[in-house]
Amino acid sequence: MTVDRTISIRGLFRISRPINLLMVGFAQFMTAYFLVKTTDSGIPVLQDYKLYLIIISTLLITAAGYMINDYYDVKIDYVNRPGNVVVGKGIKRRVVIMLHTILNFSAIGLGYLVSPKIALINFVAAFLLWFYSNQLKREPLIGNVSVAFLTALSIYILAIHYQKAELLVLTFAIFAFFLNLIREIIKDIEDRPGDRKHGCRTLPIVLGFRKTKAIIFLIAAIFICAILIVMFKLDRQIIFAYFGGLGFFFMYFMYRIYVADRKDHFTQLSTMAKILMLIGTLSMSFL
Repeated sequence: MTVDRTISIRGLFRISRPINLLMVGFAQFMTAYFLVKTTDSGIPVLQDYKLYLIIISTLLITAAGYMINDYYDVKIDYVNRPGNVVVGKGIKRRVVIMLHTILNFSAIGLGYLVSPKIALINFVAAFLLWFYSNQLKREPLIGNVSVAFLTALSIYILAIHYQKAELLVLTFAIFAFFLNLIREIIKDIEDRPGDRKHGCRTLPIVLGFRKTKAIIFLIAAIFICAILIVMFKLDRQIIFAYFGGLGFFFMYFMYRIYVADRKDHFTQLSTMAKILMLIGTLSMSFL
């Protein structure tokens, strides 16, 4: 099914990554319901229309980020995953740029309806996603850190707006940051052929396969220390029990990284990282 032969519904569905968008929206909803709970005026946060403006604007910026990333990566994707290329096939390039612009301006406008501060955050996030796709992702580590930071910000933005449960929200923002940082590096390992062919300087290309794995293990160690520090500050037994149990799954995840040496291994690890993030998000219900 197509519209004016410039955009296919299937292509639009694939380029916007709806499953990933659902995960982002779900994480924000869980944060609001279980951690923020009420607004300053005492009404349940789920009754506050501004929450939904924040969630919708976040999803619009995220979808726009996926679109501009695919726009700049089309040549790389023809090498790494030729069957999944959408830009130029399912959707014309100029339409992708148009959609990217409309979604970002809509998100900034919705953010302004919440507050000028949220509008500014949305503007910075939209710019950083464009800058990442245009340049940062081709540099070692800085691109990975940028995406991980924006993922954490999508959760912490609720603490910024509502000024409530900031330490609790920070815990899950840290969780999201480090898991996404590890996942982004795993994706770089997976995408080495196309990245190398088109001059990208990602960690696996600059440092090599084994040293990049060592970097992942260093990040994992920092991640565990950061979570432990926040857990001790929270001092809640249920948190120790939950993250202790999650730690076994994380250790298995790290073992799988240690033994991985093929493209399909890293594809599976990327999926496992998503599952870890989902399990971590569900733990908010225990707070």
